[in-house]
Amino acid sequence: MQTTMKEARECDGNTRLLTLFLCGDVMTGRGIDQVLPYPGKPQLYEPYIRDARDYVRLAERMNGPVNWPVELAYPWGDALAELQRAVPDVRIINLETAITVSDSYRPKGINYRMHPANIGCLTAAGVDCCALANNHVLDWGVAGLQETLETLDVAGIRWAGAGRDLEEGMAPAVMPVPGKGRVLVFACGFTSSGIGQSWAAATQRPGVQLLPDLSMASVDTLAGQVRRVKRAGDIVVVSIHWGGNWDYSIPPLQRDFAHGLIDRAGVDVIHGHSSHHVKGIEVYKERPILYGCGDLLSDYEGISGHEEFRGELGLMYYLSLEPATGRLQHFGMTPTRLRKLRINRAEREEAQWLADVLNREGRPLDTCAILGEDLRLVLQWSSA
Repeated sequence: MQTTMKEARECDGNTRLLTLFLCGDVMTGRGIDQVLPYPGKPQLYEPYIRDARDYVRLAERMNGPVNWPVELAYPWGDALAELQRAVPDVRIINLETAITVSDSYRPKGINYRMHPANIGCLTAAGVDCCALANNHVLDWGVAGLQETLETLDVAGIRWAGAGRDLEEGMAPAVMPVPGKGRVLVFACGFTSSGIGQSWAAATQRPGVQLLPDLSMASVDTLAGQVRRVKRAGDIVVVSIHWGGNWDYSIPPLQRDFAHGLIDRAGVDVIHGHSSHHVKGIEVYKERPILYGCGDLLSDYEGISGHEEFRGELGLMYYLSLEPATGRLQHFGMTPTRLRKLRINRAEREEAQWLADVLNREGRPLDTCAILGEDLRLVLQWSSA
């Protein structure tokens, strides 16, 4: 059957649609934590860097002084104005940082933590939900995870994908949206992203929801979780930490798994992350699949290696859905660039580079990205 490209449409303030803000990895630990008003202990246990403040110095060496300490909202930079412009109903991030003062570090090479007193860094951006099923939330042990959950609870930020036991790890974050139903966020991870098997939550063990493989049995596990909670009109998001850090390829098993979640579990949005760069986007049966969102906020500035992937460039994703059906109606993106440990709007060349990547990687997925004069992107996709 011949397909035609779905027209990209601006929402023009259409309040009947439900809009989600999604992004990839948000890493507020290490260098970011050190420039905030209440830095934790800077000690690290990495092979080459033992002081988190050295990551600030690397960033300053590349792009100039940061003038720290900074305000809690500082790392979000231009992203705050973009969020204010888009007015998303729900804001979802993948938080790859323990929020803790715990010293029970796991000897894994890289450990992220943010001091709980810096939680205002997340509330400043109006974050509604943190996906936690990733390979850094337990960097500072069970005590670090428990303090993370407690800190998010006190701040009024919902979370999914980890918990004090398996039941909590499997439970969704539930966010009512007045007049538009509810958004349910489930989160899970796979060992392919670096999550250790010992981090899996169990009946009486804190941890993350770690699925064994990308089989249809795992799809059915998530489908059972969705069925227990979903009501008519709910929008279901599954946030997935999967795959390596530097690779554009999308394994066939990932596509099959994502399609299975839509076909068998009634999922409306697949929010994939782990890659430190943006990957191709698919729209399957009017449901968006983000295979890799890239990084939005990190302290990687000044670190050499993998320059061809331009990990300093990121995207803020805005998905507008029909509340009653979950069908995608509009998909916008704001290109960003990290500079001075802060999110900045991308310049034209940088935005064009991101558009070119989305078009190259989206070609086999029947999607393309259109760069507007305002240096924002709109996704187009094929519809039967």
